[in-house]
Amino acid sequence: MQVIETLAEGLKREYKIVIGASDISEKVDARLEKLKSEVRIPGFRPGKVPTSLLKKRFGQAVLGEVLENALQDSSRQAIDERGLRPAVQPDVTVVSFEEGKDLEYELKLEVLPEIEPIDFSEIELERLVVEPTDEQVDEALQRLAEQQRTTKPLEEERPSAKGDVLVLDFKGTVDGEAFPGMEAEDHHLELGSNAFIAGFEDQLIGKNKGEEVEVVVTFPENYGNEKLAGKEAVFQVKIKDILASEAAAIDDELAKSYGRENLEELREQLKESLANEYKTIARSLVKRQLLDALAERCTFEAPEKLVEMEFDNIWRQIEQQREAGRLDEEDKDKDEETLRQEYRAIAERRVRLGLFLAEVGRQENIEVSQEELQQGLLAEMRNYPGQEESVMQFYMQNPAALANLRGPLLEEKVVDFILEKAKVSERETDRQGLMDALEAMDPLEGQAAAATEVVAPAEEVPAEASSTEGSSSEESSTEDKGA
Repeated sequence: MQVIETLAEGLKREYKIVIGASDISEKVDARLEKLKSEVRIPGFRPGKVPTSLLKKRFGQAVLGEVLENALQDSSRQAIDERGLRPAVQPDVTVVSFEEGKDLEYELKLEVLPEIEPIDFSEIELERLVVEPTDEQVDEALQRLAEQQRTTKPLEEERPSAKGDVLVLDFKGTVDGEAFPGMEAEDHHLELGSNAFIAGFEDQLIGKNKGEEVEVVVTFPENYGNEKLAGKEAVFQVKIKDILASEAAAIDDELAKSYGRENLEELREQLKESLANEYKTIARSLVKRQLLDALAERCTFEAPEKLVEMEFDNIWRQIEQQREAGRLDEEDKDKDEETLRQEYRAIAERRVRLGLFLAEVGRQENIEVSQEELQQGLLAEMRNYPGQEESVMQFYMQNPAALANLRGPLLEEKVVDFILEKAKVSERETDRQGLMDALEAMDPLEGQAAAATEVVAPAEEVPAEASSTEGSSSEESSTEDKGA
């Protein structure tokens, strides 16, 4: 095998690799020889099939297999011998090959940058500390009581009011046409719950039992059903009954409905839950400070392909937010080129941070255990109430998806490791101060690209490379691992 370096610029490396025709021929002959004991051809005893017949029947298939293995093995050898650490899957382009002649191909890759260590003890951070107040615990209790609301008939007939539950028959149309989901009987609707389209419930306040009301509303422009989005709808509504709604009493019985012995025990549980919630938010804020401090120190070059992949991931989110009308106010008046430049800078920042955190994890032998991965999977399942079994099956049937859960888990472990080394002071504040700090945090900048995904070097050189002479590397490259 002959390897000639044709480019060494920054993190980019390109090589011309030539494998001699004799080497290819030897491997083909060896594979055909092995086939003698594996194939069964009528008229020949096992192991006695003539090589010429095997070559005639299986020659092209064997040649393809040999070439595939030659590309993988030689590329891996070229990378290993030079001590390279690919940032993404290398690109392989076959330049020329004819049976009986040399195999020539191009190998292109980006390598991981050299990352200098940082003295974490020089990093100064501030962690906010918030203790739940009795008032906040009372608010949480009230929310639980609201979730246990009950209804009862009105003691005296009166017009409907916010908080009442109406028993309704309704039928809606758009441009005179009825659509699925716009008709129901004996439907219970709490006024003020915002369960229906904006404006629907407001038009039923102040109405009486037995009254028939025409309700006119307009579906949102971003409504899921395109046939209804932005359209005016007319509902014929009959109010069949008005029920009074009241929250459950805040007492020991409420506590028992939530699995606690008494009200005091429920209060203690709520206080502990609030404290944990505040600690989680405070940690996300101190992590953001840490990432900001590391970003200032991480000035190494970031692999272009990783940045491109991370930018594409971010830009998809931006386009989805724009289509749904949820784009940040500060971004709405910016032209697309400005937005692209700003979010590309964020992508580069995230890639650098991901690479740095992964390198710290590698140097310090920080790993995600199987038990921690299982806990991560359980946490992921809890994000989809009612669909836990489907989520479990998805991950069990997709090992790559399960492996991708390691990235965020590893990132958190590395962050904890660095926080232990850094100088972290504490400052007491209240809940509002904590929420204000959280609201000011840009979520896209407040994270690093998942560390293990970013730096996982390609385990396999592309198995299938372009066989067209002079074809571009874009055509021949396989899918890169995402950041």
